[in-house]
Amino acid sequence: MKACMVVTNGFEEVETVGTYAILRRGGVDVQIYSLKGDAAVGRFGLTCADLHSMDALHPQDFDALILPGGPQYEELENSTAVQDLIKTFVEEERYVCALCASPTILGRAGYLKGKQYTCFTSMNEDFGGTYVDQYVVRDDKIITGRSAAASIDFGFAILEALAGKEKSDQVKRSIYY
Repeated sequence: MKACMVVTNGFEEVETVGTYAILRRGGVDVQIYSLKGDAAVGRFGLTCADLHSMDALHPQDFDALILPGGPQYEELENSTAVQDLIKTFVEEERYVCALCASPTILGRAGYLKGKQYTCFTSMNEDFGGTYVDQYVVRDDKIITGRSAAASIDFGFAILEALAGKEKSDQVKRSIYY
């Protein structure tokens, strides 16, 4: 089980680190890629270093793509490399997971049409699907989360999709969730 996460400057720390930690506890190999070199500075100043370059990302190596939110979502949305990556994951029926502001990237690209989803409530537009007012929504291979507060539930939804309910429940017990 492998997941790639894409960040750039302005990533939401709790969404990135919380999701990463839950998945790692469950044995998922998570690799973080940066749009700019080998580092990214979060919304509140946390610097993540020794990140992988987008040039080295090979989609076929991963089961899931994760897009944390935060102000970075605009740069992710405007990135041809990220748009191509999303398209590849959708076409190859791999998991695409987006949290808070990032589901809007999927919505504006048309990937939420006919799907149930959630996102940061004030950013919900008519994406052609059904907005669900809850922390996490999974519709087939698309997993969306509403906000930073949903980070732990978002991580567990991805873990359950990749490793199964038993593994997810085991990790929940281990952190007294």
